[in-house]
Amino acid sequence: MTAPSGFTMTAGAPPYFAARIALVFCAPMMVNGIALPFFPVWLETLSMNDFQIGIVLAVPMFVRVFTAPAAGIVADRIGERSVVLMWSGVLSLLTALFFFGVHGFWPVLLLYTLQCAVYSPYVPITDAIALSGVRRWKFDYSRMRLWGSLAFIVATMIGGWLAGLYGGAMVLPAMAAAFALTVAGALIVPKIGRPRRPSPIAAIATMPAASTLRQRDVQLMLIGVSLVNASHAMLYAFSVIYWRKLDFSGTEIGVLWSAGVLAEVILFAFALRIRRRLNLWSMMTLGAAVAVGRWLVFPLETSFAGYFASQCLHAFTFALLHVSVQSRLVERVAEEQEASAQGLYFFYTGIFMAIATFVSGYAYNWYGVEGFYLMSVIAAAGLACIVAGRLVASRAGAQPQSVASGG
Repeated sequence: MTAPSGFTMTAGAPPYFAARIALVFCAPMMVNGIALPFFPVWLETLSMNDFQIGIVLAVPMFVRVFTAPAAGIVADRIGERSVVLMWSGVLSLLTALFFFGVHGFWPVLLLYTLQCAVYSPYVPITDAIALSGVRRWKFDYSRMRLWGSLAFIVATMIGGWLAGLYGGAMVLPAMAAAFALTVAGALIVPKIGRPRRPSPIAAIATMPAASTLRQRDVQLMLIGVSLVNASHAMLYAFSVIYWRKLDFSGTEIGVLWSAGVLAEVILFAFALRIRRRLNLWSMMTLGAAVAVGRWLVFPLETSFAGYFASQCLHAFTFALLHVSVQSRLVERVAEEQEASAQGLYFFYTGIFMAIATFVSGYAYNWYGVEGFYLMSVIAAAGLACIVAGRLVASRAGAQPQSVASGG
């Protein structure tokens, strides 16, 4: 069977599988496009200080590291993952509606933690369904996932425009509307029956004792890349609050957030060309080094153009790292442990991001924008782990897995 281009119908696949998955990806990315930049702005309208905002954002990250794998196990065992997707969408929408009657630090913390717990499996399970389509019917994952990134850009632009008009008051209605789209996505998602292999987030608990994931170079790589991912915590939590203090308009803030995602999309499009010129370790090292520099420069107050350029570096500090670590996992991890590899990557990133977000609340509260220097330290720690992993792999003469084992 040849790989279909775009959204071509494929024999045996549910009707319009790729187009439906693309639409499903759009829904949670609309949620993230509103919540990630602008939810901290709403928290600020409740007179929360920076430390409290950091707590509200960090605690749910710890919780989702455990609730997402549990939901993945349930989704795999009941035989139809779309059922869990529906429950996730409906419960997330209900929590979004309850937010309209909630005020104060503790009620918001508890409700937001609950919302993140029920919402946490939505994107990983959508990924699992999409990847099943890739394996069974040879659909192009990137062509489906791309529409989610575009939806994120649209959401941040709309959110920025609304924030300019209504301030933080627009956040709850916009989030509720976006969560309603996740319910619609669960209604149209293709039904593909029992999975043939576990979801990545469900496979964390079943990693075999002799797993190739336990190789030192693989562990150092995953820890290093996850630390660099976590160094973005202060950007996610406080960048919009900081830019508003610099009198950037809501539209300008939307453009800044959209620039980072668009830079990701462009890098993904040219990833194969970059791969021909650089090996995977060099790509990871470059991405981590750029992250260190990015957070060193960020506290230097610049114009809108300066922050726009900084946001475009997201192509290196996230996308380049993500592409290279995924390719390296294919080389070093056997196919039957692919799901466990993705699950472990999710686990490390979630834990480190939660810790970094918690710490960023203190750092921003005490030092303001200069707290970004701490994010540079976290990225430097990630860079050190990546370099160590490269040395371990070099000394061990680590070779890719054979084709028979899934390399």
